[in-house]
Amino acid sequence: MKPTANKIKPLNELKPLIKQWQEGGDEVVFTNGCFDILHLGHIDYLEKSRELGDKLVVGLNSDNSVRRIKGEERPLNNEYSRARILAALSFVDAVIFFSEDTPKELISQLLPDILVKGNDYLAENIVGADIVKAHGGRVETISLVDGYSTTNIVEKIKKLK
Repeated sequence: MKPTANKIKPLNELKPLIKQWQEGGDEVVFTNGCFDILHLGHIDYLEKSRELGDKLVVGLNSDNSVRRIKGEERPLNNEYSRARILAALSFVDAVIFFSEDTPKELISQLLPDILVKGNDYLAENIVGADIVKAHGGRVETISLVDGYSTTNIVEKIKKLK
């Protein structure tokens, strides 16, 4: 198996790994998204997320989840491709898929120390914030790079056709 593929974990492997990290004194950061076309905004966001703790876990929407949220034409890249690209980033320690529309159940299973989303969310409205806070963790928002989104890229491409 490729080293980047080794970072893609099922829940039954990631839960004990996170526990091991935490017992070793590492703060585990969790964030999530579709990450359909990786761009500067994603890189900046993920890098800043990792700087908040010692390990970064990325919850990745499955293809079915992306279709429900973004529409039938998405994702442009399948879930395995998106996961491998994320796993190739040195500051990403693990990637896990989730099929639901939100990562609430996944967060309740993983119990990260820090939950991160972009500052386009209010901290009190972030899915899973209540769970993380109830277990002594914290919720952070990160400023986003203006003008970068996969939706904007897709729209630009459509205009070129």
